[in-house]
Amino acid sequence: MHKINLSFEQYFPNLASKFKLKDFQEKVITNILDNGNTLCIMPTGGGKSLTYWMSGLLLGGITIVISPLIALIDEQSEKIKEQGYEVLTIHGGMDSKKQATILKDFANKKFNPKFIFVSPEKIATDGLFEYCISKRKEEITMFAIDEVHCVSQWGTSFRPFYKRIPDFIERVFEAEYYPKILALTATLNPKEIIDICNEFKIPQKNIIKDNLLMRPEISLKVLKFNNEDEKEAKLWDLLKIHKNEKVLIYVYRIGSERGVERLAEKAIIQGYNSICFHGEMTAIERKEIIGEYKNNNINVIFATNAFGMGIDIPDIRTVIHYMIPESVEQYYQEVGRAARDGKAANAYLLYTNKNIDVKRRYFIDGSFPKEEKLIETYDKLTSGKLGLKTLPYFEDEDIQKCLAYFINSSMIKLICKGFSDFKGISSIENKELESIIECTKTKNLISTVKKSNVEVEKIVNMTYECFIEDKLKLIKPLDRRLVIDINASKIDDYYMQKIVEEIEEKRKYKYELLDYLVYVIDGNVSSNELHQEIGKYLGVEKHQLGRIYSTTQGDLVRSKSEVIIANLLYQYGIKYEYEKKLKYNDKWIEPDFTVILENGEVYYWEHLGMIGLESYDNRWLEKQEIYDKYFNGKLIITYEGATITESTINIIKQFL
Repeated sequence: MHKINLSFEQYFPNLASKFKLKDFQEKVITNILDNGNTLCIMPTGGGKSLTYWMSGLLLGGITIVISPLIALIDEQSEKIKEQGYEVLTIHGGMDSKKQATILKDFANKKFNPKFIFVSPEKIATDGLFEYCISKRKEEITMFAIDEVHCVSQWGTSFRPFYKRIPDFIERVFEAEYYPKILALTATLNPKEIIDICNEFKIPQKNIIKDNLLMRPEISLKVLKFNNEDEKEAKLWDLLKIHKNEKVLIYVYRIGSERGVERLAEKAIIQGYNSICFHGEMTAIERKEIIGEYKNNNINVIFATNAFGMGIDIPDIRTVIHYMIPESVEQYYQEVGRAARDGKAANAYLLYTNKNIDVKRRYFIDGSFPKEEKLIETYDKLTSGKLGLKTLPYFEDEDIQKCLAYFINSSMIKLICKGFSDFKGISSIENKELESIIECTKTKNLISTVKKSNVEVEKIVNMTYECFIEDKLKLIKPLDRRLVIDINASKIDDYYMQKIVEEIEEKRKYKYELLDYLVYVIDGNVSSNELHQEIGKYLGVEKHQLGRIYSTTQGDLVRSKSEVIIANLLYQYGIKYEYEKKLKYNDKWIEPDFTVILENGEVYYWEHLGMIGLESYDNRWLEKQEIYDKYFNGKLIITYEGATITESTINIIKQFL
């Protein structure tokens, strides 16, 4: 075992003076150091960032952190810089010339960051980034992949660029330099876990799951309505009830009468400091809104699911789902925006039967391209020609939506990341590259490949090498293009059938996710039941599902009476541990509380909350025999009732 907390004090003295790493964080860090690639599933607000900070520093070398949001990348970069560590931050929100300069300096070892924060889009499409990382691959010891559920093709949050991360690692790193992988997320279902473990070669034993995945501090309320008018009326009532709180309302759509913009306008008319938030806003606009929300200049946000992963605002007190989510995972991720400070919060799900139908037809069906769109996009992409082509991926939404299907069906092969042409080059001090470029008048990359008969990857890498070594001067930065090889001039019946089968399999699975969410919210009326059903689905151990009440010390216990006992022990300064295993004769039991006195004496406290039920009585009689035989004189008992506080205080006073 590594002395993780001691290292924490050395690496982060400012933070260590305020708190210690949690046991679960230590467990994850130890596992990646000792056992390699690790999947960490911990609740929202559970401390993912410190987990990969410490893992990266203890491994030495450089850690690459992949994160889905520019705002989150900037925020995490600033936090680690504040602790005195050098960071390289690179994403699409930065000026392209500045990006090229930073990468060049990194490749030339002009600075030595401990962490590189990067977007999945950069990983998937930027050839210069890939080349510069390859120049220092021996120093890169870990990839931390935040929000790793985006990798799984089965999830509702699937991001195609995340799928390219394993390919990036394979391309850059030889076996002897292969970095360790720390994959992090808050919610994963069993099918997504299999997908991600296969992608990143994570063995089953290296799946580390926090038993505290449930968020019982958030009170879950599900309200079903007959029509949209009733539902909207309830929305305004809820805003009145929570008018002095920070409220987040998930709407999911823009441009309609009850979309994010229109509802935000209505809220402003009613006197709320409200604004809308959606994916069509620029990164700068979204970052400004998040800042205003954090600083309480805005307290009501109507948002699509663009407001989600990685946005760390501790004091959101109310989350309202105005449209039903697509899955249990999405629902729990989004209610998890609330109560990151650990204090009580409320979450409301408002829906009608019509919403379920709209979610299925408009959102799920609409997320897949139709056959006509596939044909139209493929014709536009290929112009009916075979062979190499450079693809400006970001300039066409249809291509973004369809390309993965073309690649999966083998109609198109992704060769490398490159650029469109050499027109931005003003001078070259490399005879071989200069002669290759001079093969054509157009200076087009693909034409140059054909004329020179040199492989495209070699030409691209020679160009990047000359740029890094100052043997090439640019009038403007090289653009970003995917270099693809087109294997089919059109989508014939064979290829279309392959694509349709893939789409139908995924559509069916998404329907099943939605159906299960509807089953859960229709069948569980109380907040505790909902949390427990969701916890069961997410793989929380059966034994842990009942631990839903929080104590002053921070434990989760099974009943309000146990909260009273725990809080009184804490108040009187008596050390205790909740449900700590007590071993006897190669077996074990779990007392409710193990009480440790200052003189070292230990007692075992059992609260008999359900005595009188036959099954409970039988279990207790067995347990009682164990105490009598092995721990005689060490048992303390309390019973359920109105005098639990008085009974507990009387027992505690005997200890003092």
